[in-house]
Amino acid sequence: MPRLRLPSRLPLDPYILALLATVGFAALLPARGAAAGVAGGAATGAVALLFLLYGARLSTREALDGLRHWRLHLTVLTCTFLVFPALGLAAGALVPDVLTAPLYSGLLFLCLVPSTVQSSIAFTSIARGNVPAAICAGSFSSLAGILLTPLLAAALLGGTAGGFSLDSFLRIVLQLLLPFLAGQVLRPWMGGFLARHKKVLGYVDRGSILLVVYAAFSAGMAAGIWHQVSVPRLGALLLVEAALLTVMLLLTWYGAGRLGFGREDRIAIQFAGSKKSLAAGLPMASVLFGAHAGLAVLPLMLFHQMQLMVCAVLARRRAQDPEAAPAADPEAAADAGAPSRAAGDAGEPQPQLPPHRSGEDATAATVR
Repeated sequence: MPRLRLPSRLPLDPYILALLATVGFAALLPARGAAAGVAGGAATGAVALLFLLYGARLSTREALDGLRHWRLHLTVLTCTFLVFPALGLAAGALVPDVLTAPLYSGLLFLCLVPSTVQSSIAFTSIARGNVPAAICAGSFSSLAGILLTPLLAAALLGGTAGGFSLDSFLRIVLQLLLPFLAGQVLRPWMGGFLARHKKVLGYVDRGSILLVVYAAFSAGMAAGIWHQVSVPRLGALLLVEAALLTVMLLLTWYGAGRLGFGREDRIAIQFAGSKKSLAAGLPMASVLFGAHAGLAVLPLMLFHQMQLMVCAVLARRRAQDPEAAPAADPEAAADAGAPSRAAGDAGEPQPQLPPHRSGEDATAATVR
């Protein structure tokens, strides 16, 4: 009987550990009183900075050039902003027996955020799929998510995320949309600088998100929301998220096959259409949920790590298919004209993948 071979190292990203450490720090030393006001103001500025940088990084012209493969991109957008939300709404039947109402709100919110770009490219390349299509599909998803995610959250989460009030609309415009548009306007002057300092700005992205997480979880401690969570409820949440990821992985693979897509396109659709962006979701949640953002982003943080671990194994399996073509270099594909780092995915934790025996994925294992 053949033995099941597992990766020697599961992709537990160091940035995920930093996020968990930030949550622990907020639980032990939450910002209170005047310090809470300072942390909240700093987090608001960090969100605006993130979306300014997202807008300055995204080349709209290059993204529009990718529309030639419109069927694939429409399929990914349908999975991200239609199928995922539908499954999230169906999970409402689990309240209150399996999930509490706050945990369900977070689960539904994770179903509304856009897809990742960086890890989708890495996994598509390792699985020997259509890397340029994965880059474009993730870019379109991130760009659409800036508008669709807040609107869907307002429509489906109602009062939990602020509803359609004028105040929530102004927060979205001032903290998300205007900085992003400003980045697009400033791109001709900022684009070269950002390209030359990608590594340093990556730390700025991640540091800003850690600040947002600290402010959100500090506010949650002050509001006492963690008394609503128990270990059995967290276990139930993990099982629900595992089922959600399984359904999406199966649906994107077999559904794309029924739609007539070839193997390489099916791989791009599977990895771009089944994943969610932590980097885009965290700052959006801080704007939409306010003091309740800490508990609202917990399902997203858990789902993100789960998708990295599962997709790492799946990408290796896809690479071993007999019909697999040689792997493409995602950075070369991006330099050839596909959109580079898209809005909402800059600073996204990267999958730490185990080394492959054949060595053909050396350039594809990490997408910078």
